[in-house]
Amino acid sequence: MQAQLKKADETMGRRIDHMCKEFSEIRAGRANPAVLDKVKVDYYGAPTPVNQLAAVSVTEARTLTIQPWDVSVLRQIEKAIQTSEIGINPQNDGKVIRLIFPPLTEDRRKEIVKDVQKIAEETKIQIRNARRDTIEKLKAMKKAGELTEDDLKQGEKKTQDLTDKYIKNIDKLSADKQKEILEM
Repeated sequence: MQAQLKKADETMGRRIDHMCKEFSEIRAGRANPAVLDKVKVDYYGAPTPVNQLAAVSVTEARTLTIQPWDVSVLRQIEKAIQTSEIGINPQNDGKVIRLIFPPLTEDRRKEIVKDVQKIAEETKIQIRNARRDTIEKLKAMKKAGELTEDDLKQGEKKTQDLTDKYIKNIDKLSADKQKEILEM
């Protein structure tokens, strides 16, 4: 039973980590290098992340600077950013690329908040699915004679407690991100 609970805890933890990564990739008006995580550059025939080809830094609150180690790849980085779904036009001065994040409109903030809520809800569903899977495994263990009825009830309660803890964590992280977006 402990192994099942430990596995559920690890699964739920991974779901929270994934949600936090998705939150970091949301463009919220402030320069954040994580928005480039999904941008791949065709570098000698291989799709390569921007952060492996260049130094990416935040020079001002709303400006990202991308300085490639190999200047010949500057055009490919610029092209990859333009074709990505970031929604920002890169400014190329021949040595570095600058991404200037415009301030968000009120409507855009509300759209982003809806995206955050959607990601949070999807994560909650994944947490509940992990709870269901764990409880099914515990019931199978009882059926096989590995657990008593009391152990099963205790396992179900611990699984529910774990689920409640992670759902509360999701709600807090989501509320913090929404507050961050609306206060910019």
